[in-house]
Amino acid sequence: MFRWIIVLLVVLGIVALFTLPQRAPHSSYVNGLPPYTHLPGREYILQRDCYIFKFKDAASDWPLIGAHATVPALPEAVDPKLVGTDLPSVRLLGVARVGAHLKIVSVRRDQRAGDVKITFELLFTDEAERPYPRVDGSWIMNHPPEASGEAPSILPDYAAPRLDR
Repeated sequence: MFRWIIVLLVVLGIVALFTLPQRAPHSSYVNGLPPYTHLPGREYILQRDCYIFKFKDAASDWPLIGAHATVPALPEAVDPKLVGTDLPSVRLLGVARVGAHLKIVSVRRDQRAGDVKITFELLFTDEAERPYPRVDGSWIMNHPPEASGEAPSILPDYAAPRLDR
């Protein structure tokens, strides 16, 4: 009986060795791949007020940017008085106002349990004045083009391309 328990534990250990690494998130930068080479350096102007935030239950490399329209856990109105507030699933770190200038600095591919998602690391051009100058743009992006191998884009109601450069 004791021998069977040891065999079972060894088998479970081997199974865990092969399945756990597949579930762990894996990120890689894909700036140099053909669908994404034209994106780094592209600048945008914010078209709506947004929160800078982090989800409490999911780790992210950078704070996220978004508004209630794409992140229902965020308050409907962007209010600077709420910065520092802990809501049930998010922590509000800051706000970004209409007219803020952002630039794509990196394109990243995140893989988790068979799900692949492309996201942009965005940098506010007035970075020296911001406590969180670099943000993850995942929640302000149009992701459906990824399904056909095309590059995603920033949703036009969130940010418009800066054309004067």
